Amino acid sequence: MALEVKSRKRLHKVTIEVLKVIPMLLALVSLLNSTLSYFGIDLMILFYIGCTSLLSMAFLYLASYCFGFCSYHRMFLHYVVVNDLLSIYDYHIGIPISDVGLFLVHIMITGLTLYLVLYLHIRHDKRITETSEENRPRYRCR
Repeated sequence: MALEVKSRKRLHKVTIEVLKVIPMLLALVSLLNSTLSYFGIDLMILFYIGCTSLLSMAFLYLASYCFGFCSYHRMFLHYVVVNDLLSIYDYHIGIPISDVGLFLVHIMITGLTLYLVLYLHIRHDKRITETSEENRPRYRCR
């Protein structure tokens, strides 16, 4: 019985750590896929690894709220959603700009998201250090 409880706690911790890392990996694969596509290198493996459906994205958002992750972690999910919506819109309807212009839009979205991620991370760490030990959130951003 005690072994089962320890196993569940360990599984719970591993699940939380994996859920924290998945949005960052998705954002990295999305950025890599956009950059390589601009240069004419289309790797289907990146599409298979990083392509997410609306249901899986909804699960990641829901899990981030259920486990009390800060907005810092959700910014990576926002980036992936915006990047995917832009790509889907361009593929099906078409955006009347050149490839260079579309690539620059992707880079601007990446820069804006990176700025917001850093801002939220610094703001969250500052808020945590100002509070006392017993008032810290259960799952701290790292």
